[in-house]
Amino acid sequence: MPRVEPSPLSDDELLDRFQHAAFEYFLANANPANGLVADTSRPNSPASIAVVGFALSCYPIGVERGWITRQAAAGLTLAALRFFWESPQGSAKDVTGHKGFYYHFLDMQSGRRVWRCELSMVDTALLMAGILLAGAYFSGESEEETEIRRLSEALYRRVDWRWAQGGGATLRQGWKPRSGFLHYGWEGYNEATVLYVLAMASPERATTNDSYTGWTATYQWENIYGYDVLYGGPLFMHQFSHAWIDFRGIRDAFMREKNSDYFENSRRSTHLHREYASRNPYGYAGYSENLWGLSAGDGPGGRRARIEGRPRGFIGYSARGAPFGPDDGTITPWSYPASLPFAPDICLSAMRHLLARYPEVVEGFRLPSGFNPTLAHRRGFGRNGWISEGYYGLDQGITVLMIENHRSGLVWDLMRSHPHIRRGLSAAGFGGGWLAAAAAGPAIGGRDAA
Repeated sequence: MPRVEPSPLSDDELLDRFQHAAFEYFLANANPANGLVADTSRPNSPASIAVVGFALSCYPIGVERGWITRQAAAGLTLAALRFFWESPQGSAKDVTGHKGFYYHFLDMQSGRRVWRCELSMVDTALLMAGILLAGAYFSGESEEETEIRRLSEALYRRVDWRWAQGGGATLRQGWKPRSGFLHYGWEGYNEATVLYVLAMASPERATTNDSYTGWTATYQWENIYGYDVLYGGPLFMHQFSHAWIDFRGIRDAFMREKNSDYFENSRRSTHLHREYASRNPYGYAGYSENLWGLSAGDGPGGRRARIEGRPRGFIGYSARGAPFGPDDGTITPWSYPASLPFAPDICLSAMRHLLARYPEVVEGFRLPSGFNPTLAHRRGFGRNGWISEGYYGLDQGITVLMIENHRSGLVWDLMRSHPHIRRGLSAAGFGGGWLAAAAAGPAIGGRDAA
């Protein structure tokens, strides 16, 4: 009898498999005792507070998709919120946080600072976005869900965003107990929009009114390959804030002047990356209209090779960007689901190309941090080239959230109704679209601390 070929997956079946595989990362790498989630699946990885923010945002999706029970999701959420509320804060070097902010990386068991890392403003914002989403989703009357809402509000209100300005207009990137604020701030467009929105929305500790305009004054508007864009080289800069905030049709002063919005800007930037790969100015293997996407991710690191007569250098974990680099031929394949709401046709085509041409990269439908086909068949590498070992929580989280925003809009729907999000956007000068139409609603959560 002739062999029957399996039917190709529909778009929805394909997305369901990628999304479910990414969601499983959080169940496999969470500490149920404190809710912390490992930065990567590699052995002895510390927790990342940003990854916890993504996890808290993914649990509601898992409930709605039937991948976790509501009770189990509430239990993981409550463990994390209790930990962050009760963990030690202060100016000592071995605590968990300070001024309501948290250190970038924490020990998975004790929850204390590791690696002498910085108190991170943007990673705290990503954590708070997840905390607020949890408070919006768990609206039941049980003791557990009531406590989630109360802790969500209390944790957000404790963050001293004005302190994080360090006496200046814009927010600082980090702080260390011995040396104080890091000696650089935010310049140029990047993933920090959600940071400023949350910082300006705070009922008691908001940034000054000039903080957001001070940041947007550093923006760089470019015309690249015929696309007028607010430039941000790596794709994650055009994705992370969009995971929680629906920017379709709403504009701040900068975008009103450009007759655009941030959603449209992300769409153009996604197509720009595809165009860059099609042109492939440095001749890297595999680059095409179906293999594109430079972002923050792992890389081959510390290698040099002569390929087709040209010397090549390879870097490790880095924020790669197009068209101004850096670029060493390393693709971040999770860029496709993370850009899905902006450009579904080209993202789905790229995902199918990846499955067909580079099956080892998509083992079990979970996407690695990066892979480099230019190293294919080099010493120690197979036909797909270098592939990152293990998985990164940030990559898996943005995959789950953006696939869901494309499929159902669940996260955007929850956050559009949140008074802190609406207040922060308005304070930053956003208007129009759904923001103008949104009716003022009651505050989510309570004022009192736990």
